[in-house]
Amino acid sequence: MAPTTTPLSTKTDGCRFCGAPLQQTVVDLGLSPLCQNRVTHEQIEQPEIFYPLKAVVCESCWLVQVHAHVAGEAIFCDYAYFSSYSESWLRHCREYVEMIAAKLSLGSKSQVIEIASNDGYLLQYFVEKGIPALGIEPAANVAEAARQKGVESITKFFGTKTACELVDQGVRPDLLLGNNVLAHVPDLNDFVAGLKILLKEDGVITFEFPHLMRLIEGNQFDTIYQEHYCYFSLLAIQKVFQHHGLTIFDVETLSTHGGSLRIYARHSEDQSKPIAKSVGQLHDLEIEKGYTRLKTYTDFAEQVVETKRKLLKFLIQAKREGKTIVGYGAPGKGNTLLNFCGIRTDFLDYTVDRNPMKQNTFLPGSRIPVYAPEKIAETRPDYVLILPWNLKKEIMDQLAYIREWGGQFVVPIPETQVF
Repeated sequence: MAPTTTPLSTKTDGCRFCGAPLQQTVVDLGLSPLCQNRVTHEQIEQPEIFYPLKAVVCESCWLVQVHAHVAGEAIFCDYAYFSSYSESWLRHCREYVEMIAAKLSLGSKSQVIEIASNDGYLLQYFVEKGIPALGIEPAANVAEAARQKGVESITKFFGTKTACELVDQGVRPDLLLGNNVLAHVPDLNDFVAGLKILLKEDGVITFEFPHLMRLIEGNQFDTIYQEHYCYFSLLAIQKVFQHHGLTIFDVETLSTHGGSLRIYARHSEDQSKPIAKSVGQLHDLEIEKGYTRLKTYTDFAEQVVETKRKLLKFLIQAKREGKTIVGYGAPGKGNTLLNFCGIRTDFLDYTVDRNPMKQNTFLPGSRIPVYAPEKIAETRPDYVLILPWNLKKEIMDQLAYIREWGGQFVVPIPETQVF
């Protein structure tokens, strides 16, 4: 998308779930462009739209969210994020498919549907096992990549309309899943109502999403951006699902994306799946840790500002010592971090990314150039700033060769660390 794309405003003043007034700021990250935009060489001299990036919390249902300034249609129709470029994420998905296929006894007569199926990164493993799989993906470019993997995909946004269309065609999944999609949903009620409509009577829903508790405790403010509309605790997502006739009957904590939850849900009428102890345990833990108290949310802002100060202090000192610093990755979280901290090419010479769609472009806002990973071996920098810090082990293993010239890695979250 060109930086000058006119936004389709969906801004609301009330909570996305319950409609209550949103008056309490969690953190204000200033102005930021759309973090998955790509600036081309032809666009480098063009103006770019920046949007207010402020997370707020609903004091009624405790859903953390950002005000929507751009509709999903303006963000996700042509998307630069491809899930298959992370090897550790692919391993995670393959393990999930093995686990859930055995747990639910899925076979050739079953139906699996993934919402926001991206480039087929996960459904490909169901296809390999001969389990019918269908992806629903709004971005045409990544849906086409899934089809090339043999994953049947339809290019649509998901909600009640799409759910009804599929039911009319006789499609009702035994397993309905979504990974890291809930945060991207501007109309949360329509989305979850669609899950209720589409799910088979005795079917199971699984969703994975970053856990709000880990976001706050791990100082992961860079995962806040315009494309992420909501941030979920178990307390908040339980209320949303219950309202729409769905019951969360199990929950697992995961290490992915800095700390995620995997929830298992069913129709509330389906009594064949008892509620596991894990649900009550995590529910009680979130209450104990203060996620129904305003102070837990408001204390986050100062911690974020201090992280910015520490990172800038390190970068300023390194540059004064004549050191060269480059980045690794061009993720959404990296663009939030760079724009909030005011980091441009005066600190970061360039960054690299394995995704060819991002190479030979510039990061939104900061206009830092993006190259292929081979650029690091060519220029031999003193420091590599890892922007997708949730993949730091995978990246440090890939770039272990920088030790040959004394290069070091810098991880900015939860605070600046040098490895």
